[in-house]
Amino acid sequence: MSQHSDRPAASLPTDKELVLKVIPMPADTNGNGDIFGGWVMAQVDLAGSVLPARLAQGRMATVAVNEFIFRHPVRVGDILSLYASVTRVGRTSITVEVEVFAERFAQQGDYVKVTEARLTYVAIDSEGRPRPVPQAQAQGTA
Repeated sequence: MSQHSDRPAASLPTDKELVLKVIPMPADTNGNGDIFGGWVMAQVDLAGSVLPARLAQGRMATVAVNEFIFRHPVRVGDILSLYASVTRVGRTSITVEVEVFAERFAQQGDYVKVTEARLTYVAIDSEGRPRPVPQAQAQGTA
């Protein structure tokens, strides 16, 4: 447990890839002075799209936010580390889990899991219609 906090430090995931690091700024706060949830959601969507982009090999779009849990507030100056892993590859869709850890400005080296989410992306063609995921065809994934 950190001497600066009543929460135990979180372990960073070893089964996910670090896909994004970002620092929220004062302009990203809500009326309470914490970082606005919509800003965090946008960062999660960006991070969540990194791994599916490799598989989709072309255009894709977020089709669903299946689950989104805010565990702790995000504060100005936190260093956010966003980790992702692909959990399912369908014929046209890819589902990803994202975990967000905050390294508090005043407690460098201690991490707190602040958010976790599951999102689904769909590969789309130039007209915006779903198209097969190339990797899914190669792997014979349903």
